Formats: sequence, structure tokens, C-alpha cells
Amino acid sequence: STVPGQEIAWHVTPPIKLAAVFPPSLGTPWCTPIKVKHGDVSCRTSRGEHYRNVMGTRCKIRCKQGYESQSSEVVCMASKHWSSNYACREIRCPKLNMPVNGGYKCSDGSYFNSRCEFFCSAGFSLKGQTIATCQHSKSWSAGVPICVDMDPPKIKCPNLKDKWAEPGKLTARVTWDTPEGVDTADGILTDVTLKGKPSKSDFPEGLHKMSYTVLDRAGNKGSCRFTVRVRVRRCSPLFAPDNGYMKCDSDGDNYGATCEFTCTGGYELQGSAARVCQSGLTWSGSDTTCAAMNINVGVRTAAALLDQFYEKRRLLIISAPTAANHNYRFQMTNLQHAQCGLDLRHVTVIELVGTYPAQIGRIRHRLLPPALALQIRILLRIPQRSFQMVLVDKQGMDKQRYPFPITSAELFTTIDTFPLRKDEMVLQQEAGQNCQS
Repeated sequence: STVPGQEIAWHVTPPIKLAAVFPPSLGTPWCTPIKVKHGDVSCRTSRGEHYRNVMGTRCKIRCKQGYESQSSEVVCMASKHWSSNYACREIRCPKLNMPVNGGYKCSDGSYFNSRCEFFCSAGFSLKGQTIATCQHSKSWSAGVPICVDMDPPKIKCPNLKDKWAEPGKLTARVTWDTPEGVDTADGILTDVTLKGKPSKSDFPEGLHKMSYTVLDRAGNKGSCRFTVRVRVRRCSPLFAPDNGYMKCDSDGDNYGATCEFTCTGGYELQGSAARVCQSGLTWSGSDTTCAAMNINVGVRTAAALLDQFYEKRRLLIISAPTAANHNYRFQMTNLQHAQCGLDLRHVTVIELVGTYPAQIGRIRHRLLPPALALQIRILLRIPQRSFQMVLVDKQGMDKQRYPFPITSAELFTTIDTFPLRKDEMVLQQEAGQNCQS
């Protein structure tokens, strides 16, 4: 109770700030509201869906296809921040490597569903998948392909016209520029290989097949072919005259060739001794022939008669006392069957038959005066009353005497040992002159 007249003093305690002592109500907004672009969010708290950003709120993040979030669920923390980044970012694949000697084009860079198409530089071919797509797993649907050089280089060979041989030659100097290879990948290629004679060479008459080959750095080969044709201007062919020889330089009938003619022993050359194939492809001079020796039996001395055969014919002088002489008849019969061999060896037979003053001489069908026949016997010391045969060479030398008949084979064997005869045989073999019998 109170005493009357006494004041009563009231003590009022100031209010306590509850916020400083107790945490805020769980229903008070705390974290920044979540807004997800390219996705959606669903949050839950113990108080219901209305409280979407109070402390302890749990939110599930769902991103659209092609997007991803760092976390699938975030929690509103006491720090007024969400537990992790919740933004939906576009899925991105690692950057593609550029193929060597090629490249690629993408529809949307390295992002999800971007379609990248690969290509190769000119001259290269793609080996592998042409297209790669960025997948949801952040990997490409295909690996980076490679560009392979499969295109062979190209090379163009020279186009040469026919070449004519120079005068007196059977060859022509042919020159051309070495071609270069062209490759779509490697450009100009100068390392080329030639099969055949090189440029600036002398090519013989005829058609020559050539080729060039070139390789690029990948080993692809390119090649081309060309021909070199050398022609020789020629006159109509010449032939050795009957009873003569022809010797030509160069090829015998080509422009500038010279042919020289000689006659066999006992034949005299008529016409041109040498002829040249001229630029108009005609032979200079006139036709060449070998005419039989014109033996003059009207001379007064044996020496004058024999001189006509000097360096032209060999002489086989057969002497007998009578035409009925057995040795003489046997010898003449044997030689008649060997006339080809006698002509081949340039042998002229002189017959001396009988004794003075009834003796006669004969060269085939031509008769010698008795006095001339006697002079021959005296000059060569041939007896009149016995058989004897004398072999005289082209230099007028008495080479062999036979007091009895011999076979033609024995005679020819002796003549064939003469040095001059060996040279004659070479010429005759080249000219195809021989006796088949």
C-alpha cells in the first residue's frame, strides 16, 4: 500500500533489441532472388514455396538443352549468397585443331550443336570424317581428319618437229628446254627425270621415244612422253659397176656422201671416178662403168705388150711345142673349168704354141703375130721345145714357173698368197664377188 502524500517512483526498463540477439525469422528474404536464363529453377523451404530466397532455401537448377550449370542445386547461405554459381552457360567443346594443309568452317564456333565442316587446300584430298558436331558430352562427334596429297603433278613434254641431218652426217643436234612439273599442292617442281638422250645431243637417224617423270613431295608421279625423229636426205642408191668396186663415205647415199669407183684388173673406168650426193638429192657427175681392157696386139715388142697389163692383170703364160702336147691339153682343159677363178684373181692367160717360125700366140680369141710370140719367149726365157708355164704378177715380176701341169686349186693357192691379192680379197668379199662353183 501507499502512504498518503508519498510519491511513487516508476522505473521503466528500455526495450531489448531482439534482432541483435536472435537470428532473423526464417521467413525474412535473405539471398538474391534466383533468375535463370536459358533454364528454370525450383526452390523449396520448410515454409513452403512462397519463401524462395530465405536462408536455407534449396533450389534445383535445370538448364535448357545445350546449356549447363556449375551446380544442379544451390542453397541460400547465412552469408546472404547462394552456395555456388547457378547460371546456365552454353555447352562448349574444346577448340578443334586445324588440319595440316586444310581448315574448317563451323556454324557456331565450338558451342553445342555447332556443325564444323572440314576442307583441304587445293591438291589435297580429305581422309576421315568430313563433318564434326559438338555434342552434349562436350566432345566432337568425329576426330580431325587429315589432308593427303593424292593429286599427281602434271608435266608437259616438248613438242619437237622432225630434224634433218647435216650434209655428210647421219645425225642431227636436237635441243629443247627442260620442262617443269606443276603440282596443285607443291607448285613448281624442277626436279624432273629424263629417260633417253639429253637435250643438245646428236641423235642418229630414226625415231627416238623419250619421256620425262616428276615426283611431288608426297611421292605422286606425273609423266609425259615425246619423240625425236631425225631424217636423212638421201639420193637414189648407187651400185658398184660390173667388174668394179664402189667405196662410199658416210652412209653411201646421204646428202654430202661421196662414192669413189675403181675397176678390177683388166677393166678400165669410164664415166665419173667419184660422185657426190648433192642438196637437190641428185648425184654429181655421170654414170660409171668398167669396160674390158682393149689389148693392143699390134705392138712391135714383147715389153710393149706386157706393159699394157702392168698394175692391172696377172699373166699366166703357157708355152708348148705343139697343140697336141699332152701337158698342154691337160692344162688348158683344167683351166677352162676354172675361168671364174681366173677372172676373180685378175689372171689373163697367154698361150704360145709351136716352134719358130710356125709358132703362134693367143690371148683368148685374139692372135699374136709369130714375131711377137717369139719375143715373149725370148724376154721371159721360155723354152720352145718343152712345156712350161710362167706366172707373172701385176708388177711384172716372174713369180713362179711350172715345168708340168698343175691343178687350178694349186695355182689359186699360190696367187692368194700375194700381198696385193689379200687386199683384193677383202674388197671382193665386201662387194660379194665370189665363185660358187
